Amino acid sequence: MIHSDCPLCHGKSIFEYHVDKVRSYVQCSRCSLIFVPPCYHLTPEQEKNVYDLHENSFEDLGYQRFLSRVAEPVSSRFPIHTKGLDFGCGPTPVLAQMLRMQGYQISTYDLFYDNNPAVLDEAYGFITATEVFEHLSNPKLILEKLLSQLDDSGSLFIMTKRVENQQKFSTWHYIRDPTHITFFSNESFQYIAEEYALNLELIKPDVAVLSKR
Repeated sequence: MIHSDCPLCHGKSIFEYHVDKVRSYVQCSRCSLIFVPPCYHLTPEQEKNVYDLHENSFEDLGYQRFLSRVAEPVSSRFPIHTKGLDFGCGPTPVLAQMLRMQGYQISTYDLFYDNNPAVLDEAYGFITATEVFEHLSNPKLILEKLLSQLDDSGSLFIMTKRVENQQKFSTWHYIRDPTHITFFSNESFQYIAEEYALNLELIKPDVAVLSKR
């Protein structure tokens, strides 16, 4: 019996999607989000211990190329000096630094490493969330908060690898990370766009741009 409501749309029609040796994964029939039931979630302390193992730095050119999947769409859509927020920036806000070097005004926020709630009360032309949404236990809450901070013509750039199909999911390296608990597909982002009256662009296999109309 599955008792968890969907953390994205609060749907109650949930079915088992995949089970491995560590945990189970369920899917919402309304928004297609795949998620891990709360009983398998790490504690905040355990979660941070995993993040502390990450070794990202500005000197890592490969990591910069990885983040350019978001930096380039930002720079092609917004003029320099636009005010932006890098949400979930981690201990080393490399994307924020890349965008600042281009002339953007970037604030940063991270629950564990840069917890400055004041920046969550401001408005922005764009917000980036790179490798963040797969960690969220309540993506609906965070999504609505970030959308509320966007200017009337603002955009939210989400980088998270998207589910392709059930067969590939079963062998997908992305689900091996114990901090990854929500998994989005094209259909999930289409639901978000329709539910919140947003324009959706799916660029790259792992970047979604949600823009206010």
